[in-house]
Amino acid sequence: MRLLVTGAAGFIGSTYVRLARGEHEVVVLDKLTYAGRRDNLPEGVSLVVGAIEDPHTVREVMGGCDAVVNFAAESHVDRSIADQEAFARTHVIGTSVLLDAARELGVPRYLQVSTDEVYGSIENGSFTERSPLNPSSPYSATKAAGDLLVSAHHHTYGIEALICRGSNNYGPRQYPEKLIPLMVLNALHGDGLPVYGDGRQVRNWLYVEDFCRAIHTVLLEGRPGEAYNAGGPDETENIEVVRRIIDLTGTDSSLLEHVTDRPGHDRRYSLSSEKLRSELGWEPRVRFAEGLERTVAWYRENEWWWGPIRSGAYRDYYERQYGRSLSG
Repeated sequence: MRLLVTGAAGFIGSTYVRLARGEHEVVVLDKLTYAGRRDNLPEGVSLVVGAIEDPHTVREVMGGCDAVVNFAAESHVDRSIADQEAFARTHVIGTSVLLDAARELGVPRYLQVSTDEVYGSIENGSFTERSPLNPSSPYSATKAAGDLLVSAHHHTYGIEALICRGSNNYGPRQYPEKLIPLMVLNALHGDGLPVYGDGRQVRNWLYVEDFCRAIHTVLLEGRPGEAYNAGGPDETENIEVVRRIIDLTGTDSSLLEHVTDRPGHDRRYSLSSEKLRSELGWEPRVRFAEGLERTVAWYRENEWWWGPIRSGAYRDYYERQYGRSLSG
């Protein structure tokens, strides 16, 4: 197939491209915002720089494609709390433009990459695909709006649209505003390890390669109009994740510091993957302990990737967010 993969210069999208390009021709459309980088993509992949909310660009690159996989997103909850406009533009308007173009051009298949956060927080048990959407941040609310547009386009126009929702992803090439890479890089540099609130928020961790296999399985074999949850094999409190990173990096535990919690911080996410397992045969392969070791090792060995980030605009963002400067 010829795949249009949007937002593929980012963390999860670039991992998916590495998986898919062995079997399929891949064309990437990416705006190259702060978290999107050309060097995340393997050599030989065709990259068009542009926004999914631009109808002209979208129609130009989508022509002749057999499927669209939409990773394009503003992905950090903290940034959505500070400024939600970019999130609405990408997640709602951008999704609408992609769906309209897919319908008008007769693209046979469309997959929306989504998140467990559209369900909100759950105290006990796990969300299924039948759970109501109950987002609690501007990020998750705009992602939920995009999901609803996908479902509406399937029911109204009959396009073969699907949704794959993942739990918290981690792994190589994740931008260091996220919990795991932030803590790993701070630990390696002797910076403080800022933990929101009491740190007992529970997350369902999914190694990025496992999520990308789930996405590709849903694209090829999922039933049109359906959503599929891809949850990780392990749930862990954030504070425990940070303690494991301290051990793996040999960092002094005194660097751990609790900071003011962010507004509306969801307490626990948990996804049931039973539908994806039973219908399509997907299983996560990487347990959290192994995946975290791999991730810490990758950041240790790849300063060429994260060095320019920590020396650039990210430093200003970090200081605004946490009220202190990074070392170095």
